[in-house]
Amino acid sequence: MFVSVDRHRSIVGGFVETPNFGGRKPKVNRKVRMQKITPFLWFDDQAEDAAKFYTSIFNDSKIGRILRCTEEAAETTGLPVGSVLTVEFEIDGQKFVALNGGPQFKFNESVSFVVNCETQKEVDYFWKQLTANGGEESACGWLKDKFGLSWQITPIVLIDMLHDPDREKSGRVMQAMLQMQKIDIEKLKAAYDGE
Repeated sequence: MFVSVDRHRSIVGGFVETPNFGGRKPKVNRKVRMQKITPFLWFDDQAEDAAKFYTSIFNDSKIGRILRCTEEAAETTGLPVGSVLTVEFEIDGQKFVALNGGPQFKFNESVSFVVNCETQKEVDYFWKQLTANGGEESACGWLKDKFGLSWQITPIVLIDMLHDPDREKSGRVMQAMLQMQKIDIEKLKAAYDGE
């Protein structure tokens, strides 16, 4: 089942621009102000499960509107009538849309989401939650969750240390990070301090 972009817009619903009268800029006719850029994640048939998984991990998270397949959408997509087509959800206040689009496309490491962490406790928590039930650990704070989506679990202090103008300090931090899977803040600090 392949859904073209134009066909997808007709199924999911696009937006309508109001006429451009008197040289004014086009306006989008919406009742609710939408986030300007929203990540749209393509799943085979696990969109609702993924949205529930992600909203269970992050604070300030919720499931939003769920669009189900109409008869017209079912004909085009091959999904059963009444099944989930898209799920809107928020994690930590960031809006996402998950699509049950079929098996044509898979996630890969060329796109990832960074989780900025203040403490080692946060790093440990997100690492454990996102690798649970079939996720995979990778190098340098990267992992894949059970749906194959890539994440970077990144302590903020790591970014600060890597941008330190002292090239020796930042170089030692880089070398330490390259040896890690899950980031260990204390080991980074020791490398930074030359210990």
